[in-house]
Amino acid sequence: MFLRSFLRRLARVGRTFLYLALLLAALLSLRAGDLIREDVPSQVRQFTRPWEFDYVSWTLDALWAKERQAVLDLPRYLTPAQQRQAVLDYLDLVRQLDRVEADIADFYANPAVKNPQVLTAPLVARRERLLAQWQRQRLLAEAVLEHQISTVIADLGLSVGGQPIPPLLYHVTPLPMALIVSPRTVIRQEADISLQPDLPLETITHLEQVVERGLNVSALVVPVGGIGIYPTMVMRSDNLPWLVETVAHEWIHNYLTLHPLGLLYEASPEMRTINETTASLAGKEIARAVLARYYPEFLPSETENEAHPPSSDGGAAKAFDFRAEMHTTRVTVDALLAAGKVDEAEAYMEARRRFFWEHGYPIRRLNQAYFAFYGAYADTPLGPQGQDPVGEAVRTLRARSPDLATFLRRIAWVTSYQALQHLLAQTGS
Repeated sequence: MFLRSFLRRLARVGRTFLYLALLLAALLSLRAGDLIREDVPSQVRQFTRPWEFDYVSWTLDALWAKERQAVLDLPRYLTPAQQRQAVLDYLDLVRQLDRVEADIADFYANPAVKNPQVLTAPLVARRERLLAQWQRQRLLAEAVLEHQISTVIADLGLSVGGQPIPPLLYHVTPLPMALIVSPRTVIRQEADISLQPDLPLETITHLEQVVERGLNVSALVVPVGGIGIYPTMVMRSDNLPWLVETVAHEWIHNYLTLHPLGLLYEASPEMRTINETTASLAGKEIARAVLARYYPEFLPSETENEAHPPSSDGGAAKAFDFRAEMHTTRVTVDALLAAGKVDEAEAYMEARRRFFWEHGYPIRRLNQAYFAFYGAYADTPLGPQGQDPVGEAVRTLRARSPDLATFLRRIAWVTSYQALQHLLAQTGS
């Protein structure tokens, strides 16, 4: 009994040291761009410092929560059916909480409502009860999903002794927003500054305007769904396929941080695209395997987002294709910027923003910074990456790899786009 207790304590100490080492690696990776291009981020921070997010405090708090979760080892006391039900109950609770918060927001947004504080008092009380319940249930739901996703990762050959390295840890939390900065003359991300969650829109627009005026750049504050620090940060959601995919996507970033590809994330725009496209492809593949094994009723169809069904007259049904239209927009913008027509490109992007809005896509701003951020996620042929060949090279390597584990072990050691091209030449057709 004494020996077992001693070994358990020793394992906890080892796990704590592992957490701290991975935290250091994640923080170094997160700020690698600052070390490479300190000039632009430091100039931007002249405007953003009062609103920047404190990663160190958040990570220490999250690690403490995860340590308590690990000590309890809650999934071990539940049957697979009970584990599944714990996740479904949690998702239902999130759904109720989101609905109440939306109802409260509607009261405050309605100009006909004169006393929203009085009218929403019962809703606010219900929200507080749901939040307290959510706080109690989320650690169990996180622990179960971590266990389920880790099991699938091991089955896919991405573990050591059945344990993913690093261990899969995520924490649901309000996420920082990202202030993205690009030159006006070319689409290239030169700064990514994390801001506090839930900043008022007036603060967001003020920051964008002062950065653009002060530095003659394109700036945009964007929401993010997850961040690959350690433990990873994930937005609260009742959408199980999205949640599992995001958790897997961010774990891939943790995995890559222990390899050259992840450590060189900010070395060039091409390396960022390789990282994000790899994480997107792998995250989707892992998520499908998790859903198929534990939640098959949530598994989306393989062809869900493919060609439109034929119309009654025998032709293809006409529908708005957001990715194709965004691809066209990016290609046109790149051509205008290459010709030195910056003002024309910006006027065109504003016209296209209104076009997307009319088709049900409420994009707040469409500018160079928008494409600099979203263009790195090139897991599909069409989209905001335009004709950038980097994403296509990553997709080709996955197609030439016999399984996901082989693909990740190959690409994890890539140190440049040229190295990726060389690897493709070695793998053949």
